[in-house]
Amino acid sequence: MGSLTGPSCLLLFFMVTLQIPYLTHANRIITEKPGRADSSESGLGLKEHFLIVTQHNRLRSWVTPMAANMQKMNWSEKLVLLAQERAESCHTDPSPQDQQLRHIGWNTHHSAHATISFANVIDSWFEEGRDYMYLSGQCRENATCQHYTQLVWATSSNVGCARQLCLRGDALWELFVCAYSPGGNWEVNGRLVVPYVAGFSCSLCTSSMSGCFRLWDHVGGLCETPRNPCRMSCGQHGRLNISSCQCHCGPRFTGRFCQEKQQFPFHSCDVRIDGECFMVSPEVNTYYGAKTRCQERGGILAQIHNQKVQDILAFYLSQLETSNEVTDPDFETHNFWIGLTYKPLKDSFRWNSGENPTYSSFAFGQPDNQGFGNCVELQASSAFNWNDQRCKTRNRYICQYAPEHVALWEVGR
Repeated sequence: MGSLTGPSCLLLFFMVTLQIPYLTHANRIITEKPGRADSSESGLGLKEHFLIVTQHNRLRSWVTPMAANMQKMNWSEKLVLLAQERAESCHTDPSPQDQQLRHIGWNTHHSAHATISFANVIDSWFEEGRDYMYLSGQCRENATCQHYTQLVWATSSNVGCARQLCLRGDALWELFVCAYSPGGNWEVNGRLVVPYVAGFSCSLCTSSMSGCFRLWDHVGGLCETPRNPCRMSCGQHGRLNISSCQCHCGPRFTGRFCQEKQQFPFHSCDVRIDGECFMVSPEVNTYYGAKTRCQERGGILAQIHNQKVQDILAFYLSQLETSNEVTDPDFETHNFWIGLTYKPLKDSFRWNSGENPTYSSFAFGQPDNQGFGNCVELQASSAFNWNDQRCKTRNRYICQYAPEHVALWEVGR
């Protein structure tokens, strides 16, 4: 790096001195080769933390069309550390490829120092939504929408942000970084997954986030951990019974939240997620019949260990072509078996591999019938969140194949 001349040093001194009231002690000017700095603080105060997460939640409630499963965001100090580490590198490259960070989502912005606030940056990300076409799940030509889709990714429930000063040549720049968990912007078969499910707000919240968070300036509600069992919505076509915490649905509507029953046709194809192959069955079967059929083909009933897999499978199943109707007379539901069952002796759900679940996505009020409904399905009427069901029910099912099995198929073609 070349040395600064006398006038340049004097200019830099005045630039930093004049900005002291604006900066916190965590902000540093990076003049060396980009790399991880020693500071692990975000350069943001507690008030800014509150304002950033509040702004995220307000904007998430304003999406059009309205979101049925949009979760309330919470501030995460762990994500702050990740955001600060990336900010201190002064890199504006795409998201890191570190395998440990592959489930983290990122939004970044850089601009000349003191020309824009963090609030303005977040607003600019949300304004990208003007170019996002929800029905097609695509961005307009020559436009950028990925900051917007990450900001409004329904299942991204934690956020942490940081801000850093960087020196490039003689110019002082500011880098803004937000990290999100679970991350979003996933693709399936070359198509972007839509960031949320459209519908009446809070009508498709999961069991762990069955409350509905609203503020005076919120257009729609956000799914949150409930303060009482009845913080739920029955949508536009139902009435909530406060004493029983159950929905009474109007004519032609059904489901736990009185959402319109959707007909999901049969289709069979591969969906690859992190090297694993998931295939929808070409027939219906009981749970244990489905388990056997997957094993006969060298696979297992699908196991869902994180939000990414859940998001992609739910999106894929919701997009099946309506022309491929199931004609099997024994077809009983529009749901799909996965490899999770309740073990009475262990008093817990276990994957068929014997593992304890470290992630779950049970629909609101589920599981509700342990000992009778011991097998788990992806339930169409709950946006393919999980439901415990009688194991003798004849469902379609999803088989999962490891990368080594997929490689053998490809060799044999």
